[in-house]
Amino acid sequence: MEERHRELREAVERVSLVDAHAHNLAAVDSTFPFLRCFSEAEGDALAFAPHSLSFKRSLKDLAVLYNCEASLDKLEDYRKSAGLDSITSKCFKAANISAVFFDDGIQFDKMHDWEWHKNFAPAVGRILRIEHLAETILNDETFSGSMWTLDSFTEIFIAKMNSVADKIVAMKSIAAYRSGLEIDTAVSKSEAEEGLRQELNGRKPVRITNKSLIDYLFTCSMKVAVSFNLPMQIHTGFGDKDLDLRKCNPLHLRTLLEDKRFCESKIVLLHTSYPFSKEASYLASVYSQVYLDFSLMVPKLSVQGMISAFKELIELTPLKKVMFSSDGYAFPETFYLGAKQARDIVFNVLSTACDDGDLTTPEAVEAVKDIFRQNALRLYKLNGVVGSIAEESFVASNSISKSCISQEDIIFVRLIWVDASGQHRCRVVPKKRFSEVVKNTGVGLAFASMGMTSFCDGPADGTNLTAVGEIRLIPDLSTIYRIPWSRQEEMVLVDMQIKPGEAWEYCPRNALSRVTKILHDEFNLVMNAGFENEFYILRKVTRTTCREENEQWVPFDLGPYCSTSGFDAASFILQEVNISLQAMDILVEQLHAESGKGQFEIALKYMPSNIAADKLIYAREVIKSVARKHGLLATFVPKYYLNDIGSGSHVHLSLWENGENVFMGSNESQSRYGMSKVGEQFMAGVYHHLPAILAFTAPLPNSYDRIQPNTWSGAYHCWGKENREAPLRTACPPGVPLGLVSNFEIKSFDGCANPHMGLASVVAAGIDGLRRGLSLPEPIETNPSDHISKLRRLPKELRESVEALAEDKILNELIGEKLVTAVIAIRKAEVDYYAKNTNAFKDLIHRY
Repeated sequence: MEERHRELREAVERVSLVDAHAHNLAAVDSTFPFLRCFSEAEGDALAFAPHSLSFKRSLKDLAVLYNCEASLDKLEDYRKSAGLDSITSKCFKAANISAVFFDDGIQFDKMHDWEWHKNFAPAVGRILRIEHLAETILNDETFSGSMWTLDSFTEIFIAKMNSVADKIVAMKSIAAYRSGLEIDTAVSKSEAEEGLRQELNGRKPVRITNKSLIDYLFTCSMKVAVSFNLPMQIHTGFGDKDLDLRKCNPLHLRTLLEDKRFCESKIVLLHTSYPFSKEASYLASVYSQVYLDFSLMVPKLSVQGMISAFKELIELTPLKKVMFSSDGYAFPETFYLGAKQARDIVFNVLSTACDDGDLTTPEAVEAVKDIFRQNALRLYKLNGVVGSIAEESFVASNSISKSCISQEDIIFVRLIWVDASGQHRCRVVPKKRFSEVVKNTGVGLAFASMGMTSFCDGPADGTNLTAVGEIRLIPDLSTIYRIPWSRQEEMVLVDMQIKPGEAWEYCPRNALSRVTKILHDEFNLVMNAGFENEFYILRKVTRTTCREENEQWVPFDLGPYCSTSGFDAASFILQEVNISLQAMDILVEQLHAESGKGQFEIALKYMPSNIAADKLIYAREVIKSVARKHGLLATFVPKYYLNDIGSGSHVHLSLWENGENVFMGSNESQSRYGMSKVGEQFMAGVYHHLPAILAFTAPLPNSYDRIQPNTWSGAYHCWGKENREAPLRTACPPGVPLGLVSNFEIKSFDGCANPHMGLASVVAAGIDGLRRGLSLPEPIETNPSDHISKLRRLPKELRESVEALAEDKILNELIGEKLVTAVIAIRKAEVDYYAKNTNAFKDLIHRY
């Protein structure tokens, strides 16, 4: 992106859209073919749709969104496995839609009611299609066709419009589809009466096509629209083959536009009037009541076709009269594709206008606000909107208007944090109080809460955290999500602050933010992280002895590593987990049965470390909660069964600069190990500080029961290329050139670690490696147990890693001495407690 257009690009990407014309969604198993997502064609002609430019482009766009192969079959497989709720949530969030107005007059198999969509958009409104209303009245079985007169029909028709006028945002006509746009607003009642008689004597159910009756209905509707100050949307230009394109030129509307009764009306010409875009632009420039909508041609045309049509549309049209809509229908993907392409096309055209001197950058930014949002909010009647539309024109792109969601059925909001012992905790407030107070000022929390251990809800000695003093838990609104397994609740992650805007030194999220900022400011680097979550699924059984009954937790399944039967047994749980994760924008790359009895692994896609840590917290919540819903227990405890395989939370790390992976070696910067010099220095820092890092990433005494030789957990202080016995492993996944590595894995990271603190220690160590230009020792290419004469063991117990952390001045300095002091005190308390209570680790399944 050229620097001179950066402000415009950011404006286009950040604006939260008002989608002023769309249609209802249909169930995934609707008979309405998914191929119609990409084309207006029907029947045999639809078979040729995959050969169009727009189809090929849209297919790739959706494959990126869904992280799947770019094929129609794979997309349909994904849709069916994910479910409508998940894909709708994903598409609407990616589109950044703040409000949608629905014309529910078009009918699809298994179509959802327009109000159902409030589950996915902050605000929804209804558009009344007048022809559909008229047909609904005429097809009402309580009336006999012989009973109708034009007057009796008109009385009911107008009464029904009046009854909903304060509950809709606009009216709409599809006269173009039925008899064309040459509407005679002076049509006589006798002509209309004859038209009504012909329709009643024709095919059933009634589908009105008589021009005189259509013109009469339209004129009656315009009178109601004017009296209630409602805009009238009119289909113009192309569509499916049901219309005669020759009759869809908006110039045919001259009689209507010249009718003095309607000169104060508001008429919206839909769909860019394509291919009559110039004609529509002319009408909008000379008639004050004419406004233009651009949709349908976006995204149904080629890129150049869309650019050309939109250019023609604004050649004469005042920019205050141009509005976006997606014309989304049946499929959530149509909303996403419409929004994505509209942003790209508007940027393309307006940036060119800036280059040509037609607009200044501030004028172009104002046009973006108007086109995508403000023009619609000024034009349409919002009395009938369900939900709440944000007042701000712009929202951060990653928050996707979530802070503006005001769904009537949300009862509670959970404010979630993870303490220094790695436990997930939450405060819960009613939604109303959250919206009115808490989202801005937070809730209070005692200092002592960050000093708690895994065995006691009280602060450990030496943390300097007591019952005296209080912080604020301030919601990070970019992380708010509706809870998939409890749809009447939301959850949001919090920052710990002394007062709003002032971070608390003990806040784990702030610790990670601080060190990642140093990494970026000093070296222009971002660390990406992708976690592999291992966990056991347990079921409760009651064992009866001669004296008493004992409840025990036993493995859900007994299958081996990558067992098909093991996965099959848990498939119903893992499917629900996957759907819930997708609803929260957490992408799963792989999942399988692990080596332990009842053990499974879910690998998440890499993200910038701050986001990856947030997503890991939510992933743990999803996994445990879905299991609990089914009467089971999922646990991340590192070594629940001392004689079975342990559970880790291995993390893959890479370094990125300006969107490029710079950990991987290249011709310009490559070490002998297939990584760049920057990559080696960063990884060398992690290697150097690894014993101290373990105090964050392996935080319990039980963690060291897992880190044993010959268990793929990384027991010796070494590194290796594709060596799964090493604690640090460089990886060369499919697609990476031979001899190069794209990332490195830390195996000594488990599911009881606070992810923000764990990653903060890694980043801090990497910064030290970069600052000092550290180098890696020779890699270990075989089992480290074969090299015990020259390799040191990593800490064998938590006490040793705590001692290493206490002596590590770099981690103390970069993470913060107060937080490190508290962590050391908590870990020492853990060491003492579990040394005295050797079986107490069994209770950890209820905490992790």
